[in-house]
This record gives sequence, structure tokens and C-alpha cells, in this order.
Amino acid sequence: MSTHTWNKDRALARIKSKINALPLRDVEIKPYVRDTDLSNLPSNRAYRVDGVHMYADILNLDNMLHVTEVEGETCHRRTLRFLNLQYRAVYRILQREDAIQVDFHNQRLHSVIAKPYDDEEKRIHRAVAIGQLIIDVLAQTGEDADHPAAKVRVGIDSGKALAVNNGRRGHREPLFLGEPANHAAKRASGGTRVGIYLTNVARKVIGLAEASDENATALTATEIATSQDKAKLSVTANDIVKEWKADLKDNPIGKFEFSGHTPPYSTLDIEALSVKNSRRQDGTTVYGDLDGFTAYVGRNIGTDSGAKNVVRALHVLRSELDAVLHEDFKGRKVRFIGDCIHGLLVEGTAQTTDAEETISNMVLCAGAMRSSFDLAITKLSEAGTDATSLGFQIGFEYGPMTVTRLGMKGELIRCSVSRGVLAAEDEQGRCGAAETAIGKVAYDTGSDAVRNVFGTSRKRKNLDYNTALSELSAKNDKAARAAKAAGSGASLLKPATAAAAPYAFANRPGGPAKPDGFA
Repeated sequence: MSTHTWNKDRALARIKSKINALPLRDVEIKPYVRDTDLSNLPSNRAYRVDGVHMYADILNLDNMLHVTEVEGETCHRRTLRFLNLQYRAVYRILQREDAIQVDFHNQRLHSVIAKPYDDEEKRIHRAVAIGQLIIDVLAQTGEDADHPAAKVRVGIDSGKALAVNNGRRGHREPLFLGEPANHAAKRASGGTRVGIYLTNVARKVIGLAEASDENATALTATEIATSQDKAKLSVTANDIVKEWKADLKDNPIGKFEFSGHTPPYSTLDIEALSVKNSRRQDGTTVYGDLDGFTAYVGRNIGTDSGAKNVVRALHVLRSELDAVLHEDFKGRKVRFIGDCIHGLLVEGTAQTTDAEETISNMVLCAGAMRSSFDLAITKLSEAGTDATSLGFQIGFEYGPMTVTRLGMKGELIRCSVSRGVLAAEDEQGRCGAAETAIGKVAYDTGSDAVRNVFGTSRKRKNLDYNTALSELSAKNDKAARAAKAAGSGASLLKPATAAAAPYAFANRPGGPAKPDGFA
């Protein structure tokens, strides 16, 4: 059994190091101007971008995950190929129409239309036309009954957002923070009907009447045609489908081949994964989301001093949450999705997962994330960055998990998709600002101690590390007892020599250096 613990002093050292590496005086807030390169942004720089945000949700992904009764390899192969087909087509559309791809996370695409720079109305018409092009193209990308065409719902909003760095090393795409990204995402996820849904802000700019219910008011065929006429896109759906088919012929996807990764998952190099080198095994998947962050950005984006605090708060909080998962509990971050972290944690062997230990350690990890979040908020405030309005929502689930990379050669993106991944996101979504929720499978599969912590609601408020450790160990949970013993042993260690000189934190980003949004 591997033992994982959280330690306040260790977390405090990481948080202080990250804060010291991002002094407010060194954070740059710049205007987005023509052809600004948003790739490989340093952590201390952000751009104010006036653009149109478009989210495209694939509505039938869940159906793909349920093509078989049992969630086995067949189900996962079909789903991953389905997503790979769609991603290759959408990538081509965005490239040809000079849109900024922000993220493609499983069923959800986020892109930004920043051109023409001086005409918001034209940008919105372009977004509508591109959205319809995506719908039309993906309607033709089905291969057979096992890999049908995608059904797509598009959400669009317009306004100013902050573009910051989202990740490290080879995974540093831009991340856009702010209300237009958030509101576009809500329109895309606001229903089950295919179509294009604009916020009233965007509708007003292009002269459309206000909708009483934005999530139920799709653009009409006439309204879409008007935008297509004004946008005059350079490609048609037939052009993209022809290129897509040629690419599949020249660069076939191949068959997804799975193997298990020997825990801990912290040693998994996601950047080495591919279709023929994918991972699949039972484990826990977690979503941790900063509650209230969009409103926090909205209150601060207008001034340089406020925007600087947003950048610092985001990087400090996400770095520490990542460190808890990766360093303290030997899990693996799949990616940052805006102000949310998505990760995996597995205990056992490559062939056999220890379900109870995995779930118990995930409970302890979730508690540690909340303890670190609270500590980081306090230390940020002491350093002059008030982020006390933020909350933290955590949801996790257990089951068969996949990890791979999809897409175009040289532009592969990370993907971890399964029924459990979708369920974990739903669990996070049903949480309040300080709540943690456990999925039904994890609840039923975990120890009696785990069920006792969460109760029949499968949700718990203010579940920090000490509370989780105490309650689990009191009910004789093996993982918690081992963690408690390890923590107690560490606290009894005494220095054998005189105290060393005070430690000086280096002026560089803290946290683990490893491969890595949606806002």
C-alpha cells in the first residue's frame, strides 16, 4: 500500500514560493493588438482581448459511451475514434478561418474570433457562420453505425476577456478568462437541441431582438443566412469534408491500443501517448473548480491593478491544487480547463486497481485540495491579492478511465474520457462553493468509512484534509490509518544538528515541472 499525506508546512512553502515568483509589480497587462502571438505566454503576462467566444458541444458523446452495456474497450475505442474524427475536422475549420483554438476538452470546443479587430458586429457574424460551418461539417463526418455524425450545439457571446498562459512545457495554449467565455459555454451546455444560441449581448450587437430565454432561442435559418452572407467565409462544408477525407486516407487514425500504467499515475508521461499507446484502467477522476471566478474576473478586468491580481490568484491557486494532486497524492493532472483542474488517481498495479484504497486516497486528496485552497486564499490576501470571494467545488467518480492524445500530427491534444469522467464533472456541478461530491459508483465501491463521510446525499460541505483523515481513520479505513501513522511519524522527527539558516525561496515558478481550457 502506498501512503499519501498532506502537510500544512509543505503546502505553505509551495504557496509562498509561487506568490514570491509572481510579484504584482512584475505582472504585465497588455492590450491585444493585431497579430499578437498568444502562444507560449509567460506566467506574468496577460492580454485584454476584445473578441467573440464560441463554444461547440457535441451532444451525442454520452450516447457513444453507452453503445455497449458494459464500459469495456469496445466502448472506449469507438468513443475515442468518434472524438478524433470530429477534432480533425474542427481543427481544419479553425485553421482555415483564422480563429483561435482555445481548447478541445472531450465533447466541448472553445474558440475565439478576434478578427476583424475593429468591428464587433462583423466578428459576431463570423462566429455564427463558423458555428454553422462546424455543425454542417460534423453532420457529414460519420463513418458508420459505430461512429455516427456528431450532433452539435453552439453558444456565442462577445466582450473583453483576459488571455493568460494555460499550462507548461509542451502544453501551453492560451486560456481566456471572463464573462464572454463563461456565458458562451452556458449557452452551449444549456440544452439538448442542436443549433446556435447567442447571448442577448451578442444578439443586440447584430440587431436581433432580446430573447426571453437565451437557452431556448436558437437562431433561425434566415438569421444564420444573414450572418453567412456578411461573413463570406473562405471555405464551404464540402471543401472541409473533402480535405478531411483526404487527410484520413493519408494519415489513418488506426486502432486504439490500451495498456495499464503502473501506479503512481504521477509518473505517466501524457505527452508520449498516442492512438497506439493509450492507457486504460479503473481509477478515480476528479474535477476541482474555482467557484465565482468569472465574477471575480469581471470585477477586476477593468483596471491593470485588478487584472494583475486575477493573474496572480489564478496561477497560485492552480499551481497548488496541481501540486496536491501530483506531489502529495501521486495523481496526474490531465489538464487545466479554465479555472478548473481535471485529474486522475489510481492505486494498485497496472493490471489490478485497488478500488477501496484508490477511492479512500481520492477522498483524502480532495480534502487536501480544500485545505490548500483555504491556505492559499489566506496567503494571497496577506500578499495584497484579495480572492476571498472565491469558493472551491470538487467532484469525483470511480470507474474505467482512459488517457490518450488525439488530433492532427504535431498538434495532438490530451483526452481522458469515460462515463466516470462525465459523471465527475456532473458531481462537481452539483456542488456549492465549499462542497465536495462523490459519484454513485465511487460511493458504492468505496469503504464503509467513505460512505459514512458523505452520507446518503453523497455530498459534504467544508471537507478539509484533517476532517477527512480523522473521520476515515475513526472508521478503520486502511488508507487513512496508514496516512495518519505516516503523518504522525513525520511530526516526531527532530533535527540532529543546529537549525539551518532561514530558507530563501528562489524567484521562479514553484510546483512540479511536468506536462499539463476552457474558461
